Amino acid sequence: MFLLCELKDIVALAPEKFGSPGLEAYEQALNEKLSNLVLHKVGLCCALWDILQVDEAHVFPGDARSHSQVRFRYVVFRPSLEEVLVGTVRKCDTDGVHVSLGFFDDILIPPDQLQHPSRFENSRGEPAWVWAYDTGADTGPHQLPMERGDRLRFRVVEELWRDVLPGGKQQPQQLGQQPAAPLDEAARLPPYSLLGSVNEPGLGLLDWWSDA
Repeated sequence: MFLLCELKDIVALAPEKFGSPGLEAYEQALNEKLSNLVLHKVGLCCALWDILQVDEAHVFPGDARSHSQVRFRYVVFRPSLEEVLVGTVRKCDTDGVHVSLGFFDDILIPPDQLQHPSRFENSRGEPAWVWAYDTGADTGPHQLPMERGDRLRFRVVEELWRDVLPGGKQQPQQLGQQPAAPLDEAARLPPYSLLGSVNEPGLGLLDWWSDA
């Protein structure tokens, strides 16, 4: 689920940071810049692990800051495909079940990856996906709802990467193309998201398999 990635970046330090002990100023600058940032095809940056090398500092005309290339290792979140994770149902809608890990919310289990047969209900006071589990009894299938706040186990089946501009805006259209319609906050797509599946034994709500 977490990877240790070796990266390089140029770190600029203000003059008041020149006297900081050890590598403290570089550590603070890297965490301020990268923490909670998605790097394309790398993952969600979580925390600095260590600094491997700091090159010679340079000061450019008109800029009092020092600029150094820093080689470091950073902890990133990027689960592997087929990895099984445990999260919490954030909400249910017609798109499927939205899952949160607490620090990462962009996880969707689409309807075709839910247990079969499942149906969406919005008449219970809380939107839910309901699995009609066939027990083989004459009383009919057992109704197992999946609602907000439930804990569940799921398998990662796909990761989605999108190039976005700061603020979640899409890339500008090419010359000659029709301008894209403006996006509201709800329609903006995240730079990194996961698709999950619970359509196999042992996956789904933890309560369903507590006695298995």
